Amino acid sequence: MEKPYESPTLPLSSNAITVLERRYLKRDAEGNALETPDEMFRRVARTIASAETVLKTGQDAADLEEEFYRMMTTLEFLPNSPTLMNAGRELGQLSACFVLPIGDSMEEIFEAIKQTALIHKSGGGTGFSFSRIRPAKDVVASTSGVSSGPLSFMKVFDAATETIKQGGTRRGANMGILRVDHPDIMDFIMAKRDQTVLTNFNISVGLTEAFMEAVEADGEYEIKSPRTKEVLATMPARKVFEHIVDLAWNNGEPGIIFLDRLNRDNPTPHIGEFEATNPCGEQPLLPYESCNLGSINLVRMVKEGQIDWDHLKTTVHLAARFLDNVIEVNNYPIPQIDEMTRANRKVGLGVMGWADLLILLGIPYSSVEAAELGAKLMKFITDEARSASYALAAERGAFPNFKGSIFDKKGAKPIRNATSTTIAPTGTISILSSASSGIEPLFAVSYVRQVLDDDILVEVHPLFEKIARERGFYSPELMKRIAEHGTVQDIEQVPEDVRRIFVTAHDITPEDHIRMQAAFQKYTDNAVSKTVNFCNDATRDDVSTVYRMAYKEGCKGITIYRDGSRDVQVLSVAKEEKAPEDTVPRETKKKGRKRERPRALRGSTYQMETGCGPIYVTINEDNDGLFELFTTMGKAGGCAASQCEAIGRLVSLAWRSGVQARQAVKQLIGISCHKPAGFGDNRVLSCADAVAKAIQMHMADHGVEEVAVQQNGGACPECGGPVEHEGGCCVCHACGYSECA
Repeated sequence: MEKPYESPTLPLSSNAITVLERRYLKRDAEGNALETPDEMFRRVARTIASAETVLKTGQDAADLEEEFYRMMTTLEFLPNSPTLMNAGRELGQLSACFVLPIGDSMEEIFEAIKQTALIHKSGGGTGFSFSRIRPAKDVVASTSGVSSGPLSFMKVFDAATETIKQGGTRRGANMGILRVDHPDIMDFIMAKRDQTVLTNFNISVGLTEAFMEAVEADGEYEIKSPRTKEVLATMPARKVFEHIVDLAWNNGEPGIIFLDRLNRDNPTPHIGEFEATNPCGEQPLLPYESCNLGSINLVRMVKEGQIDWDHLKTTVHLAARFLDNVIEVNNYPIPQIDEMTRANRKVGLGVMGWADLLILLGIPYSSVEAAELGAKLMKFITDEARSASYALAAERGAFPNFKGSIFDKKGAKPIRNATSTTIAPTGTISILSSASSGIEPLFAVSYVRQVLDDDILVEVHPLFEKIARERGFYSPELMKRIAEHGTVQDIEQVPEDVRRIFVTAHDITPEDHIRMQAAFQKYTDNAVSKTVNFCNDATRDDVSTVYRMAYKEGCKGITIYRDGSRDVQVLSVAKEEKAPEDTVPRETKKKGRKRERPRALRGSTYQMETGCGPIYVTINEDNDGLFELFTTMGKAGGCAASQCEAIGRLVSLAWRSGVQARQAVKQLIGISCHKPAGFGDNRVLSCADAVAKAIQMHMADHGVEEVAVQQNGGACPECGGPVEHEGGCCVCHACGYSECA
């Protein structure tokens, strides 16, 4: 067995090394790593520093390479994932996400689909506004027919995304936005009530100031034709708002985007207006713009228990130069993106490790002091990032669309970048940095990761473990109890002052989430990606209150997630309490030896859709319960068929040897080799997952009790670890899986 790589110099955790090896390092055709993490960082540093030569800045590219390498290898700053993956490689596409325009003609719509395919192939995500498409049943003069409306075309985009492979590193993700005054808005709001549709989309409603004012006044607002701009009708704003709230309460979507607020801060209104954002909502972009993001690790900005402002300033200036260089060496997927990105040169410098920083400073996340420090910190970063951009403009020139921009109209001196700061989710790069994600609170102090059926691994936040050991209250039993309990707030063995600072996303109120988002938004050029977490018993009124608060506090958008509302796995389990022998479900009775096969058995066959085609799962029973399982592939032969046969044989052997049915389900369900959303009505992730779900269906059909097992955000389809909703996306902190990547 190959020994895992261990860096002699980099401060990388074993988890970070695993994620790097799985997702970032250059590989050969057989999947073997061709570089170490050190070499990856060297590759990125050299490529980004080479822009100095291209731009003829007079800076020594070799010296700057060393500075970039040091900044990344000390984990003080990391760029977005595509830059780490692709800089210095053949693909060379370094941007995380893009916005594409969608017009109202068939030609424009399918041109956008083609461009989406090229972007997803390169590893990027896409945002769209479907608001220019005429509503369903509107006239189509060229064919004397009627329009099918924006939702029908969203499904085409969704299907296109489904078919595109991205080289095994990142999948396509989309953001779909529709204006609240579009005639099809109610259908859009309800679109994801069925969670098996638009599975490659996050969706958000674009709210206007007029709409929000009508909500507050309990009045009507205008519905307009995107084709003629005529007012077609009026609708009760509060009723529409309540529908948005209801669906968000139900499963987290749609989110909301405040369009007028985005455009209030548009630095280049003479070039166009914002209609859409990237998939996680933090980056409003004009058509054909890309987002080029990076984040400072705030944990590395602490010295002797205080923020080292001088070191932070130095890091901001170096990171700003790094991101501007990214724009120069980037290999954009289509010419229009190349042109628009270079014309505005937007970058988004953000942060990660905010929750960790507060712990190091001894400040509770939900305190007024924390929100005030967040505003102060972000103002400092934005001021210094702009200062760096002014300096770059003096050296390299202003962004080409500077004339006519808000900077030009205010009489400001030339600036290199139209925007400088963004708060992104940082899901995977925060794992590499062993830092908390973005400005989110901790997702857990301790959590359990199941490795085998009877083998669990307890992961503990390193700062909590350090304090627990230093103060003498550490024990493996306590760490496991915390993981199972989900919070330290009512565990008396943890000192009160420690409980005070180790709060998780579910320990603080939704209002606290909003106050923190608003504090950072006040001094962020673009937007702030953040998820507001609700407990499972939160009401629709609670969601409504937070949506209104986000509007009043100056947020540019909001995503909420009510615990357990979306990610629920159903496992067939028998009751654990003791019961008379004749009341115990038959499949739970264990035998001391393998059962012999009778001459005849009764059973059922279930058809399941998989990425390999249909699979037919036959489950047979004897008088003692489940006995055997067979699989037949729709396409005979091949590796998939042989593996399915092997699964059937092993499950049959397990059942005949007394293993409970639920244990087979537990081992197979959630195994993924395809898309995160799954295939067919049962959202099948793989052939193994199909077998597990067929067993569930069989047990449900035969009256065995089913129990919904909830985790924070469900189980990771790749490693089985806990998944958390952060920044409008599902992220696994164990392996780096991201639903939006």
